[in-house]
Amino acid sequence: MRFTTIGLAIMLVVAACSPSGPRPTQSQQVAGETDVAIASAQPRPTSDTGPGPIVDPSPTAAPPESPAPTDPAAGPTAIIPGTVNRSSLAVSATYRVNATITVRTGALDVTTRIKATNISGEGIDRLELNTIAARLGGATITAATVDDVPVKASVSDQTILVPLGGTLPDGESAIVTIAYRATLQKDVKGSNWMFTRNGGTLALYRWIPWISEAVPFGRPNSGEPFVTPSSPRVDVEILTDEPMILAAPAAEVSAYAAGAGNDWSFSVQNVRDVSVILARDFRVATGTADGIPIRAYARPGGLSATQLLQQASAAVSAQASLLGVAYPWTTLTVVETPGGVGLESPGLIWVPDHLDSRNRTYAVSLGVAHQWFYGLVGNDQRNEPFADEGPSDLLARTTLGTLRGSRCPRAPLDRTIASYSKGCYYEVVLVQGGRLLDDVRRLMGTSAFWKAMGGYLEANRYGLGGTRPLLDALQAASPVNLLPLIRPRFPTLY
Repeated sequence: MRFTTIGLAIMLVVAACSPSGPRPTQSQQVAGETDVAIASAQPRPTSDTGPGPIVDPSPTAAPPESPAPTDPAAGPTAIIPGTVNRSSLAVSATYRVNATITVRTGALDVTTRIKATNISGEGIDRLELNTIAARLGGATITAATVDDVPVKASVSDQTILVPLGGTLPDGESAIVTIAYRATLQKDVKGSNWMFTRNGGTLALYRWIPWISEAVPFGRPNSGEPFVTPSSPRVDVEILTDEPMILAAPAAEVSAYAAGAGNDWSFSVQNVRDVSVILARDFRVATGTADGIPIRAYARPGGLSATQLLQQASAAVSAQASLLGVAYPWTTLTVVETPGGVGLESPGLIWVPDHLDSRNRTYAVSLGVAHQWFYGLVGNDQRNEPFADEGPSDLLARTTLGTLRGSRCPRAPLDRTIASYSKGCYYEVVLVQGGRLLDDVRRLMGTSAFWKAMGGYLEANRYGLGGTRPLLDALQAASPVNLLPLIRPRFPTLY
């Protein structure tokens, strides 16, 4: 089968995820191999009989505005005629993604096949897909279909709006294919560092079109303007036209030589986004913590992969022990990145190359903490940033012993990211948020507090929590009334 959208005739080998078994109960840390170069990918066997490319959405000329999905040529569909002017986050979706990257120019072609099952309780007639490629990469839609019928998808801010051509009833599924072309930024100015090809590193964050809401990307600070539900499974294939090394959030990655470049495939489960980093000259250190394999990637002359490994291993063990909740994923990847601030996605942490030793240690620890707060339990990061930032700062600083006061005036903690200045977003939402939760810990008692935090995580595992659900869980477990402490900092909630 010819994959016309990305223009490469190559067969796909999809790597299965490592089976998830019981987590080891005994903490163990193993020193990693010191900054060794990663072995090159092997040529793809010519006798490969694996499945072909995931999708084959051949280009179509000017699709109609809203074609009828009941067209007999399109095959069976659960979509019924009519509109309800409704989308929803309550859509269970699996993703199969093909991407090609032209390294020299940063051209990125992505085709995503989504099996979307409506579990919202009502009909929906569109999907709202989040990708910063729409905002930072100048993405243009090259193909869009719903149950094999062309539809006219459009881009608005960081959202791709996909009309379903009718209404998808509750409990029913549709196959949505969306293909786009974008260009990675050349620099790390503003937010460009999240979608860049700067200094020999290719960094892709929120590049897969993902079930979301039409929330704006713009903000005056480094807050994260995203809200995404977890997917039970994501299969990814990435092709480059030059030799590169891929840092991915998967325990198993199939890698092959593909012409002059590389071909990788991997699968991940129960994640709410997938980020990847590539460079030609990454060196790696490997080890484990609590039985979790950890890989740290660094560039020559930059950070030490061995130090990143040691910091991440210590953070995983200490934080899992404090929460009483095992690290959520089958692996952890820690990667040196150009510019920006520390960042995280399920199973992968970005560590900027410009940080000094103290801030680098904190960035790694904070990225590990976010594997639970936002990774395991998500939230509306744009409108309720406290729900993941406050607990993560507290968890990181408690295990490091670095709790401190804020350098900005006291402010409410229930605002959106757009309401905080560039200079005070971090100092208020993270530092003051973490200190507020530490005050709650003192009132409740340390044991009761951390047990309640772990209970909140388990109760909302792979789901979406939020500021009010988190605070209510703490109040429900507290032997004393927390409202006199909480109410002044969350005036819109209490």
